[in-house]
Amino acid sequence: MAELNRQKQNRAAPANNDRQGWWIRSKRWTRYWYLRLMRQNSSPQNLALAMALGMFIGALPIIPFQSIVVIALAFAMRVNKLAAWLATCYSNAATMVPFYYFLYLVGSAFTPFHVAFDPARLEMKQLLSAGWEVFAVMFTGGLVFGVPASVLTYFVSLYLIRGYRRRRALRQLRKRIGE
Repeated sequence: MAELNRQKQNRAAPANNDRQGWWIRSKRWTRYWYLRLMRQNSSPQNLALAMALGMFIGALPIIPFQSIVVIALAFAMRVNKLAAWLATCYSNAATMVPFYYFLYLVGSAFTPFHVAFDPARLEMKQLLSAGWEVFAVMFTGGLVFGVPASVLTYFVSLYLIRGYRRRRALRQLRKRIGE
């Protein structure tokens, strides 16, 4: 009986370690991209504007085309492409159903159309074939959500980027003086 319990514990341990490993990998991945973004060779205003652009494009119901649109606009606006692309990553295939439903609810409040939300038909082609009204409702929801979210993103990210760079400069100065 004791041997059987040890075998069960040995089988359960990898699953628990895998869950912890997933969390650790996620934290490392997030930190990697955070540091990579903060250490970009762009001005804080440029990075903040890129983040705001990415937040706005991410709010639109154009998931298959978000990367292309945001990179093209980043080139046109001469802002940091990596920051703009990273800021669109909050809307992706994993978050599409709840996010599109949110856009549908917001858009329904601002448009005269009365259309039904169908989570099984969220691909771009299906959205357009369901009628322009469905797409218009969700696009309006994206605009209504995206504009204030972009403004907020600009000011919050500008504050955070400036703070990070100030702290980093002080650390580097202390390190040089201490040597």
